[in-house]
Amino acid sequence: MDFGLTDEQRLIVETTRAFVENELYPHEAEVERTGVLRRELVEEVKAKAIRAGLYAANMPEAVGGAGLDTLTWLLYEKELGRANYALHWTCVARPSNILLAGTPEQRERYLYPCVRGEKWDCLAMTEPGAGSDLRGMKATARRDGADWVLNGTKHFISHADIADFAVTFMASGEEPGPRAPRKLITAFFVDKGTPGFTVRPGYGNVSHRGYTNAILEFDDCRLPAEAVLGEVHRGFEVANNWLGATRLQVGATCLGRAERAFAHALDWASTREQFGQKIGRFQGISFKLADMAVEMKAAELMIFEAGWAYDRGTATDAQMAMAKLKATEMLAMVADEAIQIHGGMGLMDELPLERIWRDARVERIWEGTSEIQRHIISRALLRPLGA
Repeated sequence: MDFGLTDEQRLIVETTRAFVENELYPHEAEVERTGVLRRELVEEVKAKAIRAGLYAANMPEAVGGAGLDTLTWLLYEKELGRANYALHWTCVARPSNILLAGTPEQRERYLYPCVRGEKWDCLAMTEPGAGSDLRGMKATARRDGADWVLNGTKHFISHADIADFAVTFMASGEEPGPRAPRKLITAFFVDKGTPGFTVRPGYGNVSHRGYTNAILEFDDCRLPAEAVLGEVHRGFEVANNWLGATRLQVGATCLGRAERAFAHALDWASTREQFGQKIGRFQGISFKLADMAVEMKAAELMIFEAGWAYDRGTATDAQMAMAKLKATEMLAMVADEAIQIHGGMGLMDELPLERIWRDARVERIWEGTSEIQRHIISRALLRPLGA
């Protein structure tokens, strides 16, 4: 693995960082204060992101994206991760790679408009009774002639309020399992406005103000056969083959926020004076900085090594789980210590630290909880031994 960045990678990092600092940072206070990301602001910043070549940069060149390899994409995600999540995710959208699994007709209807910034997508899997255990989902899809009829509820669906359609996963049948029947899952495109499909406001939460979640309700929602994404009953395969390294994406954005928090902590420790000297000279502060730097470096190496391996087809589930686990738990530690170094000032909203601290909490939950990551890792360790 070459630890140096190419000229192209450096340019992408510099361009993305400048965009974040110049176009996203100035709007953070408004979003944090109101909890709302104004549509006018979205359109304004989105237009700038498109002109800068940063919009939908995760997509292949063949469909209008930047065609970044995984490692370069993670470098880009790290820089975007420095800013308020609602701003960077909505204004510099990265459509889900699962849209690439669509038929030519589905790509025309859903993928290309998302890449051009004309539509937004959302992904609907989680249910009130089925989070990490997707096989436990209760929402169903049943055949009715040539159509499918969907019933059930999804929740915690990110930005579904602004999405034009949802890629929705439903239990569509059963197959024999080693201990009990296993549910078969099918993925569907469901357009906003389809009869029987209702999007309701979700829950208020402590993390990522302005980045909303919603509750999706399906009440005899009828869809044509052409709405199926991938093959019938093969929804898990569609997700596994096309969703990509989303756990690494989460980890990369955590790296960006950790670096921002650390920079504030380092600056404060080197300028703040107490008892006649800079507080960074006190071992209680200097050792915190050292520990933060070590944890950040370890997480960065794990994320980027996994991205490098992903491009070569050698990344394992355990490797990506380790990277996601390390980066998300590192961010929690760095954010907390940065506040501790600042003392009371760290909790004031004049600085981004209290936001980073709040936002860090969700990272250990979504895209697989820390416990699920540990399960993946331990299973990979024990299975070869027959345990």
